[in-house]
Amino acid sequence: MDVTPILDSLNDAQRQAVTSPSEPALVIAGAGSGKTRVLVHRAAWLIEVEGISPQSLLAVTFTNKAAAEMRNRIESLLNVPVRHLWIGTFHGLAHRMLRRHWREAGLPQNFQIIDSDDQLRLIKRLVKNLEVDDGRWVPKEIQWFINGQKDEGLRPKHIDDEGDPDRRELISLYQSYEDICQRGGLVDFAELLLRAHELLRDNAELLEHYQRRFQHLLVDEFQDTNAIQYAWLRLLAGKKGVPFVVGDDDQSIYRWRGARVEHIHRFQKDFPGTNIVKLEQNYRSTETILNAANAIIANNSSRMGKKLWTDGATGEPIKVYSAYNERDEADFVIGRLRDWIAQGNARADAAILYRSNAQSRVLEEGLINARIPYRVYGGLRFFERAEIKDALAYLRLISNRDDDSSFERVVNKPTRGIGARTVEMMRSYARANACSLWRAAGAIASDDLNGRAANAVNAFMSLIERMARETNGLDLHDRVDHVIHLSTLIDFFKKDKGEKGETRIENLAELVSAAKSFEPDPAEEMSPLDEFLSHAALESGEGQADAWEDCAQLMTMHSAKGLEFPLVFMCGLEDGLFPHQRSVADSQGLEEERRLCYVGITRAMQTLYITHAEQRRLHGMDNFSQPSRFISEIPDEFVEEIRPRVQVARPMRSTRPTHQGRSAGITDNDLGIRLGQRVCHKKFGDGVILNYEGQGAHARVEVNFESAGTKWLVLSYANLELM
Repeated sequence: MDVTPILDSLNDAQRQAVTSPSEPALVIAGAGSGKTRVLVHRAAWLIEVEGISPQSLLAVTFTNKAAAEMRNRIESLLNVPVRHLWIGTFHGLAHRMLRRHWREAGLPQNFQIIDSDDQLRLIKRLVKNLEVDDGRWVPKEIQWFINGQKDEGLRPKHIDDEGDPDRRELISLYQSYEDICQRGGLVDFAELLLRAHELLRDNAELLEHYQRRFQHLLVDEFQDTNAIQYAWLRLLAGKKGVPFVVGDDDQSIYRWRGARVEHIHRFQKDFPGTNIVKLEQNYRSTETILNAANAIIANNSSRMGKKLWTDGATGEPIKVYSAYNERDEADFVIGRLRDWIAQGNARADAAILYRSNAQSRVLEEGLINARIPYRVYGGLRFFERAEIKDALAYLRLISNRDDDSSFERVVNKPTRGIGARTVEMMRSYARANACSLWRAAGAIASDDLNGRAANAVNAFMSLIERMARETNGLDLHDRVDHVIHLSTLIDFFKKDKGEKGETRIENLAELVSAAKSFEPDPAEEMSPLDEFLSHAALESGEGQADAWEDCAQLMTMHSAKGLEFPLVFMCGLEDGLFPHQRSVADSQGLEEERRLCYVGITRAMQTLYITHAEQRRLHGMDNFSQPSRFISEIPDEFVEEIRPRVQVARPMRSTRPTHQGRSAGITDNDLGIRLGQRVCHKKFGDGVILNYEGQGAHARVEVNFESAGTKWLVLSYANLELM
């Protein structure tokens, strides 16, 4: 058999991984080393060379985009359709399994998936219904607790309150939340994984069936698995399955959402005789950038160990800029970005990375002033937009009248005379009679409401029934279109004459287009509408539409994982900001921050700038910081300092850069003003000088007063006394 098409494009390490024997394998894949290529070619090798049935493969990724890419590349490599292969995200595959075995899973056949926003709304309603103090029991924190317990595989009955009354109350709220979800047939994202794990764990015959079927398990981004995901994989693998996992312990940056990098180490114990392959050749970055990344990550102790290398160009040094403050930093970044664009480069090939979202404000202001189009990556996703969720709520009610979250969202949207008091009566009835809001609405409309309120409720319920009746049998996109028009959402948004209203109407039209392009899986035992609604819920967890124009990219370092750009700016590398203050004293937290820095550096393909500021105003506070320890971990031979760091005691200079991007110095210092100097004001008292701008009679100084806060004063009028 000719295996050339499968192996020809691979390097030696990749070929070793792809052709590894049928035994558990752990592939440590460094940044830019071709891990997706290895997974795709491994699947092709098993099917084409080892003669494994495509139905015996299960491939797991972390994003729908990655799953689609894997599916398309396998199909292209083998020239065979792979539509029915089990390739998808953890949530997608768990959902697929639950749809097939809803009875065994203890779910109604038409169960609905709720996303994070719907889950939070449900918890807020629960807190209100139980008359719990939402100041003490914050819904967002309750949501975090519930999802955290599910990620660990724990139901309320499994959790020890440890004698803590607060923890006992959280467990009780978790149980009440579970009761509501079970009654309404609602499944949140964490529940998908937990329920799928329980389905296999508690059904020996079903577990044996899937263990026999899925002999080969391919797992991407293995370092990002949480406890329940890994437990599910171990169940599926059993004693005879062959897991082939690809990950990078140096890129594990999601500990805060349950990811456990230690699974990479545990894998070798759980699957004795694991074959380990390291992919270290990088196809993305210059040698200098890789050397810097290697030097930084080498300071982490708990790692498998590898060293990225390239046979590409050495590249230019990493440029480190020490700014006076965050505005000077933004001016510098935008000046260099403008130079890059002027050289004919695409704006979209440049990325500005930061540790905290709050850092973007000053950068965005600078980009607006410079008239450079930009996009904040990870903005509101299509299926998360309010108008889309409104339309989907109507569609969900057609499918399942007992969906309380959807009922409550649109019962009075657009406004139809159903007030808060009426809705509260529905909640009270539903709570007292353990029924859905839909059933409660019908009951109180007959017995408890006055004429006007009863008519409004009956009209809403008749509208939903009409939607279901008139759209039954229509093609999916026609059904969606008809429901949107009957809902009068378009007329409602037309009343907003501005751009926002037009955008929302356009988004509703796009929802119809999405339904038209949606291809139901003929193997699924569910209606096209239910499958589309599940798709919408699963898709709301990631991604967004491409920007309509060539834009500079702004994003957090977490958001940058998996992306690459010819030009990268890493901003705000200061101790306390990056590494973050809460991680500095925690060895595990500090190592994760260092991994995040490693991820940021390895996004750069050709040119990398690192910036830090002596003084930064963030969250309304002024901070004087030292450069990040991560900068000092880069060997000097790979760094070019654009200017020496200005010490606090040095005479202050203007922060306005010249057209060359360098600071234009202010020599008018007759008063001896210095950064950090203590002064006294007749009205505001003692303070410290933070900043200075302008010259002569127009010179201004920024002072942080101990009692009056931060103020800008004109020097010629301030009469400051130097201390």
